[in-house]
Amino acid sequence: MSLTTNSIATAGLLLFVSVGVSALAAEEPESDLPLIFSEDFESGDLSKWAATDPDAWRIDRQDDNHVLSQHAQSKVQTPVRSPFNRAVRRGVIVSDFQLDVDLQSTIRDYGHRDLCLFFGYQDPSHFYYVHLGKETDDHANQIFIVNEAPRTKISTKTTDGTPWDDEWHHVRITRNVETGEIAVFFDDMDEPAMTATDKTFTWGEVGVGSFDDTGNFDNVTLHGHIVEVESQTR
Repeated sequence: MSLTTNSIATAGLLLFVSVGVSALAAEEPESDLPLIFSEDFESGDLSKWAATDPDAWRIDRQDDNHVLSQHAQSKVQTPVRSPFNRAVRRGVIVSDFQLDVDLQSTIRDYGHRDLCLFFGYQDPSHFYYVHLGKETDDHANQIFIVNEAPRTKISTKTTDGTPWDDEWHHVRITRNVETGEIAVFFDDMDEPAMTATDKTFTWGEVGVGSFDDTGNFDNVTLHGHIVEVESQTR
């Protein structure tokens, strides 16, 4: 990623003006797990990402930085009630993992303003996701499972809501398949904002997107253990 900063000297004071590009993951996140990939989208290549609706996704430029942008609502529907704005990293299937992503909400402010991260993704009817919603209820700001049925909340802990604004934020998900533990961190990497315990899916791909809204994604870094499965469908 790239960070642009304008320095302005006025009346002997040096002021630094940030120009709003993703600047949260200038260094590779630390993890005890092996690094699998790190994607900053500077190449402009989206061939490694499988989108439910490719027309809703593009690489956008923010000053001298490039980001993955879900700029529109996807014109598709899912087999069961679940987020349909989704781009999944092709062919990288993991068990235990740590996923780090910079996110920027680009929708108007309202109660269910959201972005989502996907993991354990096996096909459109089998995966987990975290819904990072502005206000919390049984269908928002929770960790969910989709298992051939409409999404079901599995969170054991969450917050009153994700404090979305128009700035960039950093999210981390950690997953231990042996214990079933899932933890989601928002900006604060010491205290999880959400937790869950579930052993239904022990492998899958990871992805980004939203339920109802739009947003930008950058500095996607995945640490973990790669597993091989015989077949995948989307």
